[in-house]
Amino acid sequence: MLIHDKKTFGLGLLLFITFLIVLGIMFSPFFSGENALKASDKLFNSIAKGSTYYIPDLLKKAQAMGGAKFEATIKLKSDELAQKAQKVLTASGSQVSAAGAQLNVKGALGDVLSAALKDSDSMFHNRDSEVAQRYGFSGREALFVWWSLLKEVEKELTRQSKFKDAAFVSTVVKKGVEVGYNFFGIAPESALSKAGILTFALVFYVVYTLWWGIAILFLFEGLGLEMKAGAKKEV
Repeated sequence: MLIHDKKTFGLGLLLFITFLIVLGIMFSPFFSGENALKASDKLFNSIAKGSTYYIPDLLKKAQAMGGAKFEATIKLKSDELAQKAQKVLTASGSQVSAAGAQLNVKGALGDVLSAALKDSDSMFHNRDSEVAQRYGFSGREALFVWWSLLKEVEKELTRQSKFKDAAFVSTVVKKGVEVGYNFFGIAPESALSKAGILTFALVFYVVYTLWWGIAILFLFEGLGLEMKAGAKKEV
């Protein structure tokens, strides 16, 4: 290998080697037993959880619906799922008859959504045992049942041209049930309380990216490989 500029090549090689050393450290379990990627993912999930708590407002809106009745015939993916859906619906005060994977539901939509949101709130605050005591199966399983059930309720309400109710059901699923399910087991943090580590992560990301680019640039320049603009030809 012909080295055109030993000093530039040596600097590039040093940057390249130290980049790999830092990369190795990042993939090692030096951050509370986890690698840097998992630790940062956990941090950002905690901050995201702290800014996605819409459940109390949704619960107020659901309770404000009062006892307005609704009827729906829905079909779930399996008989087992339908049995569990019947259990959570009955607990919410609805009348449910089942035929295999199909359910005929009569009840108050506000009560159904309130029950789903209360379960979601319990899971959001990592109180899985509360939900398990209500139904006899895990909290995450209960929220999956609610998710599957309410998706079908939304479709049925849309078919009945009850677009406002269908839209609210969709909001409950996205900002209530899915949030409770996805953030279960994560401790919420505010961005302000983690401002220092967030600033460090952002600065480190920029510096580390430039680090790699400069290392490659110096290595190539040390080998005499440079990009030059081509001469413009006149036609």
